[in-house]
Amino acid sequence: MLEQAFSDIYTKFKIHFYQEMFRQTHAREMSLSSTEIFCVEVIHALDKPTVNEFANFIQVSAPNAAYKVNSLIRKGYIEKVQSEQDKREYHLCVTDKYYEYFNLSQNYVAEVTKRAEEHFSTEEIKVFEKMLEEISDKLMPEVQIPALDLATAKACPTKKEE
Repeated sequence: MLEQAFSDIYTKFKIHFYQEMFRQTHAREMSLSSTEIFCVEVIHALDKPTVNEFANFIQVSAPNAAYKVNSLIRKGYIEKVQSEQDKREYHLCVTDKYYEYFNLSQNYVAEVTKRAEEHFSTEEIKVFEKMLEEISDKLMPEVQIPALDLATAKACPTKKEE
């Protein structure tokens, strides 16, 4: 029963994201493949990874990852930003264009969260939040991503004009 409940919720979030993605695709010209969409979502979740960190996470070769990254850069969804600490290193950063087209799932998460807060008591929400944190932090070791505060996440800093 718990497994089915998890599966149902995960499927609904995923399907809602796909619905919004296709709706956005029809509303505006978008030239990303499904693989590119997933890649830019991973880059966002990893919070400014290097190309090698991205390649390792999705378990592809560095040249294969670089090819995907270069395509996303050409299309304007990510940028390479030079590291402040090590000038030889570049981090992948999503752009405003990413947020315009793909920050679709977060709006739905916020909507469902608001409904839950209206439906359940404060105590029930606290217990549920603690359970979700425990599941994320302790029961899902296969997926290690940085804690990303989506409320404060922002696009790459705009490039300085030369």
